[in-house]
Amino acid sequence: MKTLTVATRRGELALVQTRGVIAALKAKHPEIEVCIKEIVSAGDKDRRTALWDLKDTGFFTSQLEDALLAGEADFAVHSFKDLPTQEPEGLTVTAISDRQWPEDCLLAKQPVSSIDDLPRAARVGTSSLRRAAQVRHLRPDLELVPLRGNVQTRIRKLQTTDLDAIILARAGLERLGLAGRISVIFDPRQFIPAPAQGALAIQTRSDDETTVAVVRSIDDARARALASAERQVLTTMKCGCHAPVGAYAECTDGALEVHAFISDVHGQNIIRKQAAGLVSEALQLGDRVAVELLDAGGREILRAIDGS
Repeated sequence: MKTLTVATRRGELALVQTRGVIAALKAKHPEIEVCIKEIVSAGDKDRRTALWDLKDTGFFTSQLEDALLAGEADFAVHSFKDLPTQEPEGLTVTAISDRQWPEDCLLAKQPVSSIDDLPRAARVGTSSLRRAAQVRHLRPDLELVPLRGNVQTRIRKLQTTDLDAIILARAGLERLGLAGRISVIFDPRQFIPAPAQGALAIQTRSDDETTVAVVRSIDDARARALASAERQVLTTMKCGCHAPVGAYAECTDGALEVHAFISDVHGQNIIRKQAAGLVSEALQLGDRVAVELLDAGGREILRAIDGS
């Protein structure tokens, strides 16, 4: 077996996630060696623009995909929620793994047990239009402040600026050993996360049979079903990953339930739908929820956002 090269974003969380994938691969294939190729994504270069102002997709992933297509890496590790639903020709998500801690969470400067405990007009930092819309729906009085940077940078800004709280993905905090900073973990059925949040996607060239065989060995069928159902919501709605849309799937004893929402950017018109069925119907359930959201007013919301 030749040495494989993995492409990853530069940054502590990306490297922690990539090393976890390498460990899982070596547990299945002790004979392989993997070297890490760190790549600075466009999103890592531009840390000023609020994510809700971005029009392009693949802000955190396209440079890694370029390296794969150019043969500079054999596989890439992505936070699955960052990958556009339209995959470049010649690439495929060969494995989905480590789908843990999909929830969003609140980190507050002062002790709180819920978002309701934040003072009136508190300043809350987030880089996500989806999170901002849900916060505005729950607490219209709060001031939303654009917040960029890696996990540690965002926590430092909470501590050193006039922010009262920030919202982050739980998975990143758990993987970095920073879960102790969490004030409130949101119920993902109520404060709905990004599709595939918490899951890792391992991407390869479709025609690289050797690497595909190695990577496929760590594909998690449960993680694939959950993430696929959630991402199908985006695919059917034809909205970018920056739209105020969320999806969360959970399975119990072979049954799968999908919760999803779409909102206007102000959080005033929030539409929620859910569907339940078999795990084997993951894509159909995601599609069904998406169609129901569109028919209930989602199309008009997306048209308004696209026209803004």
